[in-house]
Amino acid sequence: MTVTPAERADIVKRLIHPRSIAVIGASADLGKINGRPLKHLLEKGYGGQILPVNPKYTEIAGLPCFPSIAQLPVAADLAIVAVPASEVLVCIEALGKRGIRAAVIFSSGFGEMGIAGKALEQSLVDQARASGVVLCGPNCLGFINAFDNVYATFSQYADGDTGSGPIAFVTQSGAFGTAIAALVRQRGLGLGYFINTGNEIDLAFSELMMAVIEDPRIRVAAGYLEGLDDGAALVRLAQRCQALGKPLVLTKVGRMASGARAAASHTGALAVEDAVFDAVIRQYGVLRARNEEQMLDILEALSQPRAAQGFGLGIATQSGGAGVMMADRAEEMGLSVPELSAPIRARLATVMPAFGAAGNPVDVTGQFVARPELLRESVVALLDDPDIHIGIVWLQLMTAHVDTLVRIFAEIQARTTKPFFVCWVAAPAEAIQRLRAMGIVVYSAGERAVEAASALARYCEFQRRATVDGRSASVRETTLPPVIVNGVQPSVQATEWLRHAGIPMATVSLAKTEDEAVLLWRTAGRAVALKVESPDITHKTEIGGVLLKLNDEAAIRDGYQLLMRRAKQALPDARLSGILVQPMASGHLELVVGVQRDSVFGMIVMVGLGGVLVEVLKDVVFRRAPFDTEEGLRMLAELRMGALLDGVRGQPAVDRNAIARLLSDLAQWAYGMAPVLAELDLNPVMVGPEGPIAVDCVMVLHDERGGGDKAS
Repeated sequence: MTVTPAERADIVKRLIHPRSIAVIGASADLGKINGRPLKHLLEKGYGGQILPVNPKYTEIAGLPCFPSIAQLPVAADLAIVAVPASEVLVCIEALGKRGIRAAVIFSSGFGEMGIAGKALEQSLVDQARASGVVLCGPNCLGFINAFDNVYATFSQYADGDTGSGPIAFVTQSGAFGTAIAALVRQRGLGLGYFINTGNEIDLAFSELMMAVIEDPRIRVAAGYLEGLDDGAALVRLAQRCQALGKPLVLTKVGRMASGARAAASHTGALAVEDAVFDAVIRQYGVLRARNEEQMLDILEALSQPRAAQGFGLGIATQSGGAGVMMADRAEEMGLSVPELSAPIRARLATVMPAFGAAGNPVDVTGQFVARPELLRESVVALLDDPDIHIGIVWLQLMTAHVDTLVRIFAEIQARTTKPFFVCWVAAPAEAIQRLRAMGIVVYSAGERAVEAASALARYCEFQRRATVDGRSASVRETTLPPVIVNGVQPSVQATEWLRHAGIPMATVSLAKTEDEAVLLWRTAGRAVALKVESPDITHKTEIGGVLLKLNDEAAIRDGYQLLMRRAKQALPDARLSGILVQPMASGHLELVVGVQRDSVFGMIVMVGLGGVLVEVLKDVVFRRAPFDTEEGLRMLAELRMGALLDGVRGQPAVDRNAIARLLSDLAQWAYGMAPVLAELDLNPVMVGPEGPIAVDCVMVLHDERGGGDKAS
């Protein structure tokens, strides 16, 4: 049965907000997996119709129980399937016949169980499509919609207080996701939605999150990922979150699992899965948390309503050492700890003790216990400084002064508009509870507070930037080559395609004989480089296949023979097309620029420092194509050795805008070439006073369209 996109959206909406729920395989033992959903629905006050299905019973917990799906009195909006794996396919077929279009499947024994399980899982996919049933799972804990008291789950999380809140949480892991949900509850943040996606044979992470973020009661989205197949869906989700002004925070495991790919280009070798994932989500304003605790720290920062208008951090502390530690971490996290303005320093001087410090960090010492106005006025003054955008107040213990401190923080909250966090080390539980009830964010360690402040600042900066320049680059039309020959492309042809796309490319010509090489040198009228040309030799320098600054006939002839000899010795079976002759290009800085077709996110553009040393330095930045010049500038700003672009040791600064235009133009071209371009390296790209120019090109095509005129 064909389900249109509009029908599917309506089915998913009814799945999450069902007016009636059928529990297939329901048990009268409410402690069992197939009994727990009934228990939760009844105890938590679900207001819709509950329809147990099991031929063993006529009644469960006071509810009529139906012998089969076919005998249900209504076509429920949602079916909870809690039967053995061997019975699931028949169950889905029956749901389709009864007109029930959405199901969450608890049952395990599918793709997670090896070859036989995968075969059964594919049969389930086929059956669901034929029956027009949309599936969440299988092998999942189900979900909770706390706003509507929908408990389509057997998760332990549902046993406690699951009051609704502003966070939507979607997780690919059941057990770990439950642990995160429990931690959210401990902090009193509140989950409006908890969804476990299981094996994701139909509904996957991005589609489910896309559905729940539309709820106006949700302010923040959080997700736990173990893998990702559909990068485009995640990008659409990120863009929708940005449009709604709702932050998306992700924790993804497997950060170090992917090794370098075997690829013809440096870009392919360096574009490992996690590096690309990290770069793309940052490009679209998604915040990444290293682990569950950092995720909660970030969620807590984002759940409070105040926005950060910049990256200036103000620190007030009763410990000079803690202040220094947080200032160090702030710099590492991209925050600044600016000096306070003269008027603010003067204000602080009127309240500070003589042995305190009125700089930033502000050291208020322990005197504020005797003089509460000292802490209050210091923090208010700190947040009044125009260069301070977020504040952190650090203190420890103070068990005997909870009432006083809670009152002080309430007064600070009332007199300020900028976000501020309290870092209270070894805080009494009562203090944490009371501050969080007031909407004040509390952390137990200084560096955690700083990292959360950085996340808030980065998200707010992305929102401001998106408002100004938009998030979508206009896409230019790219004409694909009429004939595609898969594999490494001839350098002369590849160079011409790129030059036509606006990429600054050095002139290059192919000589098939010594005499042709000499003629090309004479035509150039200056020193040239000679390079081996072979589709089987992509890293020419590794076999000594490049000679530079040759400027007389004898050198050209000798160089031609030497390169051909080296190529045959290094790779006897290599196909040799001849020798490339290229006028020497100038530039004091070497970059590598490249493109890789990523299986998840599509066309990925890379820029790095180091030229042929790029794989040693690994100072590279990635972005998903297409993007504009402003994004290109941000790529350059992320390079660790980016200061080289501004000139060091007497070298002049280079034109960052020109490099950014090259990156943007290449991204536009690569996006249009997506069906046929597998990878591309421009290495090195020489950068000098006249701008960037690519002097070497490795282009690999592989036509993914199917059919057409192509060869291997």
